[in-house]
Amino acid sequence: MKKEPILNNSAICKGRILAIKDTMELLSGKWKFHILGTLLQGDKLRFMDLLREVDGIGAKMLSKELQDMEMNHLISRTVLNTKPVTVEYEMTDYGKTLAPIIDEIAKWGTAYRNALHNESGNQ
Repeated sequence: MKKEPILNNSAICKGRILAIKDTMELLSGKWKFHILGTLLQGDKLRFMDLLREVDGIGAKMLSKELQDMEMNHLISRTVLNTKPVTVEYEMTDYGKTLAPIIDEIAKWGTAYRNALHNESGNQ
């Protein structure tokens, strides 16, 4: 007989777990944080600028990730009436709410790397 979970069975906990799952699905993948961080720093960027800034990403993958983030209202896409056509991307107001989260993840990652480096140096 399988035991019911005790700690994760409350409505509040189930809601938090669902919210975390949704967030992780939305931001999952190798490139999203890099693209979002670049757009947060660069304000409005054209596709080719993003392609140059996000080291290692291919045009097809960048296009897919941008479409996904636009669909989820994290970024906006503006087609400019130029010859040839120019497309600019920028963070939406809602997407900009990720800035403190991205900053905290970066701080945590830096502290974690430093802790590992110091730990391995003490052995």
